[in-house]
Amino acid sequence: MCGICGVVVIDGPPPDRELVTRMIGRLRHRGPDGSGLYRDNHAALGHTRLAIIDTEGGAQPLCNEDETVWISFNGEIFNYVELGEELRRCGHRFRTASDTEVIVHAWEEWGEQCFTRFNGQWAVALWDSRERRLVLSRDRMGVRPLFYTRDSRRLAFASEVKALMADPAVPRALDPTGLDEVLTYWSTVAPRTIFRGIEQLEPGYVAVLDRDGFRRHPYFSVDFPDRGAEPEQDIEANAAELRERLVEAARLRFVRSDVPVGAYLSGGIDSSITAAVIARYTDAPLHTFSLRFTDAEYDEGVHQHKMVAELGARHEEVMVSPADVAEVFPEVVRHTETPVLRTAPAPLLLLSRLVRDNGYKVVVTGEGADEVLGGYDIFREGRVRAFWARDPGSATRDRAVELLYPWMERNPGTAPAFARSFFGQDLDAGDPAISHRPRWASTSAVKALLSPDVRAELDRGPDVVTRMPAGSDAWDPLSRAQWLEMTTLLPGYILSSQGDRMLMASSVEGRFPFLDKDVIELANRLPARHKLCGLDEKHLLKIAFADLVPEQIRARPKQPYRSPDTASFFSGPPPEWLTDVTSPAALADAGVFAPRPVAGLLAKAARTGGVRAGNTDNMRLLAVLSTQLLHQQLVVDGGTASDAAPPAPMTVIDRVQHVRSTA
Repeated sequence: MCGICGVVVIDGPPPDRELVTRMIGRLRHRGPDGSGLYRDNHAALGHTRLAIIDTEGGAQPLCNEDETVWISFNGEIFNYVELGEELRRCGHRFRTASDTEVIVHAWEEWGEQCFTRFNGQWAVALWDSRERRLVLSRDRMGVRPLFYTRDSRRLAFASEVKALMADPAVPRALDPTGLDEVLTYWSTVAPRTIFRGIEQLEPGYVAVLDRDGFRRHPYFSVDFPDRGAEPEQDIEANAAELRERLVEAARLRFVRSDVPVGAYLSGGIDSSITAAVIARYTDAPLHTFSLRFTDAEYDEGVHQHKMVAELGARHEEVMVSPADVAEVFPEVVRHTETPVLRTAPAPLLLLSRLVRDNGYKVVVTGEGADEVLGGYDIFREGRVRAFWARDPGSATRDRAVELLYPWMERNPGTAPAFARSFFGQDLDAGDPAISHRPRWASTSAVKALLSPDVRAELDRGPDVVTRMPAGSDAWDPLSRAQWLEMTTLLPGYILSSQGDRMLMASSVEGRFPFLDKDVIELANRLPARHKLCGLDEKHLLKIAFADLVPEQIRARPKQPYRSPDTASFFSGPPPEWLTDVTSPAALADAGVFAPRPVAGLLAKAARTGGVRAGNTDNMRLLAVLSTQLLHQQLVVDGGTASDAAPPAPMTVIDRVQHVRSTA
């Protein structure tokens, strides 16, 4: 894992070396093991390195044999060994044993088609100095971030927005439309970001800048077969195939590393399977890491310890209190670079610190299983709502909502009339987003706090449904719901705010077997009933690994990861930073939220101590706090708190001055 950045000027003076050096410094946390800069008359590429594969020889920026193609790369290509062997047979000569050099030669051999061959997670910048062409690429599901800003004469790119803002010319303003998306979907939808003038490359896309201009297009898109036309119908055969592919995916992510790899263990089925596969199918010692909570409502320690005993793993855990969440929350926002509606990223930041403190740079986790194999409660909600839409008068189907959220202390079964009212709104059997409308509507309630000026800029609510592929109306409703999750929440929140950003804050790389290229290819062609059987989520996964995971873990109701929200800030005296960012002056300066309703929200939280705060109030408070922090950190301060020297050793290759030096 690494940080990448750069500036390309097709026609004009050479990129500013000092600017790119500052950009590199702001990515120091992503790669503390060294840095590099390449510059010629039209391009400057920067890199910070977290050395994982070929720790001695894989420094970047790296080039081909004649030094005409240069790369700055963030991520891992897990099938690099096989690709390297194929490329050597084609006549390519390698100077390193790194996956980075495989990308360079793959680009030379196959052009843009190389990205379809990669099984991995990446953000890539390739500079072809002969053609004066920049190529950017991002992995299929958006595991690795890639932002850019451009005008008529140049383009700047980086792994994080704070690096782009090292340039004073880059706009520093929140984008109301991006904010509207966050307050609907929990994240912006690529290519939009929360900042004016800054975009992100879409997952599964390639972008090219050359003398013909700038253009981008997909090399991959999430797709499903028509309902009833799924090619894989035998559930036992599918379970065996899923097991085979997941075992290989987990094995690759554990053994293809020149440094030790650990594993997250949440107590749920996904991380339990990845850890069990590592224990069964590799010879590597297993070291697991878990989050614990002082509040029993969020703690899964009983299930974690059960799995640790089964595995015989060396185990570490961090206990998190509400006060811990409040203390690190400003740092969380500095790394997420977007508003968040939950505190859930904060404990994950503390968990990544635990990993790093134990000497690990890499962890394997269970992220992606819910999206790929139908594990979320929102998919179950969609099934219930579709039942109602088809037969609104059915008493049996009416009671189905009582089966949702069995893990919640205040689940819908305790208030069936409210549940029927909430989940029964906007029922339309033909709505492609029938699964998601209640969540989007409840999230949008946060917009009532927006200032009149911001609300006036929002013409209408965003609607990602208009981007659904042609022919998706023939998919199973579960497939449409999965597409929506894979387009919104997965890349924008799960893999970013809770994933890449919290891991890389501690210089730790996350690897996700459930997002393996071959696993996704199989999962997307499975019949919906194999993934969501009635209301049994991840049905096929439970069959496939019945022998590796104890019944206590396999049969427990799905319990999504959560952490205390409002209570984190008000169960004791509010932290000093909270008072600062929510003062009338701070609210007026940002201009995002109306001071009066915010004051009412804060007074209510202080009065109750945040105990048993409702879902809407939790989201409102987190939206205000994170947006206000973001305004202070990136709009006002421009990310200056992240200023640092590039990590040593730093290699500089400056073709403008024809000088090569090592500092």
